[in-house]
Amino acid sequence: MDGCFDMMHYGHCNALRQARALGDQLVVGVVSDAEIIVNKGPPVTPLNERMIMVNAVKWVDEVIPDAPYAITEEFMKKLFDEYNIDYIIHGDDPCVLPDGTDAYALAKKAGRYKQIKRTEGVSSTDIVGRMLLCVRERSVSEIQQHSSLQRQFSHGHSQKFEDGGSGSGTRVSHFLPTSRRIVQFSNGKGPESDARIIYIDGAFDLFHAGHVEILRKARELGDFLLVGIHTDQTVSANRGAHRPIMNLHERSLSVLACRYVDEVIIGAPWVISKDMLTTFNISLVVHGTVAENSNFEKEEGNPYEVPINLGIFKVLESPLGVTTSTIIRRIVSNHEAYQKRNEKKAASEKRYYESKGYVSGD
Repeated sequence: MDGCFDMMHYGHCNALRQARALGDQLVVGVVSDAEIIVNKGPPVTPLNERMIMVNAVKWVDEVIPDAPYAITEEFMKKLFDEYNIDYIIHGDDPCVLPDGTDAYALAKKAGRYKQIKRTEGVSSTDIVGRMLLCVRERSVSEIQQHSSLQRQFSHGHSQKFEDGGSGSGTRVSHFLPTSRRIVQFSNGKGPESDARIIYIDGAFDLFHAGHVEILRKARELGDFLLVGIHTDQTVSANRGAHRPIMNLHERSLSVLACRYVDEVIIGAPWVISKDMLTTFNISLVVHGTVAENSNFEKEEGNPYEVPINLGIFKVLESPLGVTTSTIIRRIVSNHEAYQKRNEKKAASEKRYYESKGYVSGD
């Protein structure tokens, strides 16, 4: 399976899970920055960060960097001969080249193509739209004291994002979590009785390479990594009414898909209590140096006070200086480019559907 995997989310992870279920090994091609720019517009996350994200997904066995956007004869031969690929996989949504043709036409013609179901309710385009909507809402709220978008994210209300009269619509979260989907993403195994359990908590909003790298370092310290994911209300209270971008269950699935994570607490408390440490048999609580909340020790009511006093708290040097705010800044600073990218994608898909004989409104 290949893809851009830009601003990787639980929809990408679910696609990889489904692809892996079709065989014994999953090889994933990650499209180069240059190819994305030509075919879609500028990526939000560069190749090195996208590689970290894809490598961390627990259903992925091998990753090929700098894959082409379209499956060419040459690349298809390389896949079959060098990587022993049996099938090329893609979702049931169209992957369209700028000229409106199907990027997987050759794989289909060769009879080596299989399709999986696309995860509804989320896309990178949608998430970019949510961020732009949030930034717009925040600037309006400074004047009019608008209500928080966070509740809309949690309850799936929709709202239009209008910029310069473009009329391009954007949705907030329509994700409906089910127990089955959570089980599909879960490891399904608890810790051994003598396991050293490491705990790390956070919002994990817009799950990114910085999150992956600190989780990797945390997992190296023990046998079992337990991740606490704060509620939407907690994130909103501590980071502002415009956050989180992704709701609690979306954030939980992204973290669960990470190979370094053994289990998550969906809606973890802000303050770590003695009772919580005992209940989960936590050996060590860790926190990264690069985080949205890095001044916790100076705060009144330090959430880590109990593990600090017990001598089971450690600050880990974060390998990457990326935060959720970094991702949002990238979007905002390239606002026009991403707006054009979304329009370009819509135009390509329209040409594709027209070539298949569909008419507007089908």
